[in-house]
Amino acid sequence: MSQPPIHAPIPELYVSYESAQKLKVEAGELPSWDLTARQVCDLELLMNGGFNPLKGFMSEEDYNGVVDNMRLSDGALWPMPINLDVSEKFAEGVEEGQDIALRDQEGVILAILSITDKWVPNKSHEAEKVFGADDLAHPAVNYLHNQAGPVYLGGPITGIQPPVHYDFKGRRDTPNELRAYFRKMGWRKVVAFQTRNPLHRAHQELTFRAAKEAQANLLIHPVVGMTKPGDVDHFTRVRCYEAVLDKYPQSTTTMSLLNLAMRMAGPREAVWHGLIRKNHGCTHIIVGRDHAGPGKNSAGEDFYGPYDAQDLFRANQADIGIEMVDFKHMVYVQERAQYEPNDEIEDRDNVTILNISGTELRRRLREGLEIPEWFSFPEVVNELRRTSPPRAKQGFTVFFTGLSGSGKSTIANALMVKLMEMGGRPVTLLDGDVVRKHLSSELGFSKEHRDLNIERIGYVASEITKNGGIAICAPIAPYTATRRSVREMIEAFGAFVEIHVATSLEECEKRDRKGLYKLAREGKIKEFTGISDPYEAPTNAELVVDTKDVDVDHCAHQVILKLESMGLIKG
Repeated sequence: MSQPPIHAPIPELYVSYESAQKLKVEAGELPSWDLTARQVCDLELLMNGGFNPLKGFMSEEDYNGVVDNMRLSDGALWPMPINLDVSEKFAEGVEEGQDIALRDQEGVILAILSITDKWVPNKSHEAEKVFGADDLAHPAVNYLHNQAGPVYLGGPITGIQPPVHYDFKGRRDTPNELRAYFRKMGWRKVVAFQTRNPLHRAHQELTFRAAKEAQANLLIHPVVGMTKPGDVDHFTRVRCYEAVLDKYPQSTTTMSLLNLAMRMAGPREAVWHGLIRKNHGCTHIIVGRDHAGPGKNSAGEDFYGPYDAQDLFRANQADIGIEMVDFKHMVYVQERAQYEPNDEIEDRDNVTILNISGTELRRRLREGLEIPEWFSFPEVVNELRRTSPPRAKQGFTVFFTGLSGSGKSTIANALMVKLMEMGGRPVTLLDGDVVRKHLSSELGFSKEHRDLNIERIGYVASEITKNGGIAICAPIAPYTATRRSVREMIEAFGAFVEIHVATSLEECEKRDRKGLYKLAREGKIKEFTGISDPYEAPTNAELVVDTKDVDVDHCAHQVILKLESMGLIKG
């Protein structure tokens, strides 16, 4: 059997332009699902062949095989469940054997899904198998339990049009566009570099070495779909990549953006990245230390060992169909003024080894400290400084949570006055009662409505933070998951400082300024926090204050000291 020509096109799921125009009209009559940001990323890679051999969202049989042993029902290797998760309400209205239209956030129809399977997955089992632990500290496990819909749909996809991207259009390539480029350039070997962080000098050294080792051309292939909450936004990252591209030889290096929603699944993610890069025409992929690791678990330990991803990749390399270039940790040797693999430095006792971790880099940016030239390129540092100025110049949110009557509003008001006295940034107080009047007048006090109210507060606070102001919020906010989603919303733009006003229930009930506890005890107020509805106390708030026998001024001053120690206000 003759080999297919190198970089031959791979199958896509799109229909012809003529059929698409016709289908678009017909699909207007179908029930439609509005895709989430993550689902849009998944759908795009299904349609353009990035997720080949998948022909759509997985059937229940494929899903079970993938979760349990990384295999589709036909035996093909695939490590990541790709399903359309929907709400119970939507699922009730659709049946197997039915077509539905899939729309983007603006309502444009991107594809038709022919439903073959509908089921309720065991998400804890999925978390254990795919991510290694059912632990909410993992961003994808948190997504699975707190954001993804409870029902999965599976079935083949008919692609009508790709999602629209208004940014960096010229840098986005489908697998077939990249394959055509490699064909045209005569590149037979291509090594992919997967990244979700800005590139510094160590990465450049690592990519140069990898290309040399594999005697291959280099594809810098950063993820611009979804990465880990708190990562540098992709606009900044792409500007950083563009600043560094000049440092690479143009004839042997190219860059393309990948609209992938990462799961941060470590070992399985590495295998998945390999399959995706093979579909894009690459022959090699760089897998580094702790590839796609999400950081620490609830016990404060790393989710995955530093080389687990390399081990799993190596074990499945033949089935992935692409070679791994494994990389050790690169560090800077001052005396030789160069980067070297950490475990190959024989004279390590006689030389000075320098290294700056991601955490240390963020600290230096936050505090406006020097970032040495041996570590990164001045152009990259300039870009990063533009988007993350020192903390004392950024917006931030102070979020008080505690029982009704604990003293949240009183301390929040005192804090607001103290911050306004200092000046420098506009201050907005989003107090529970004020918000209920202006933002949430139509909401009741059911769990769903409370969550909605807190998410609205979080949204407004994130906008204030993004624009360099200070937001002070003082809702009860009884639920952990909702506070976490607000934290993630805000930490994309600045600091989130959670203050748990830990005044005890009996103290709050003793005060009962508004007479609410009395009514709740009499059963006249349903779902009252602390009486008939739970309050989930924060376990890792930035500050805990108790207002019993302490004056308000002292509590507000404790908050000011905390903000100073975090570098958010100048002492």
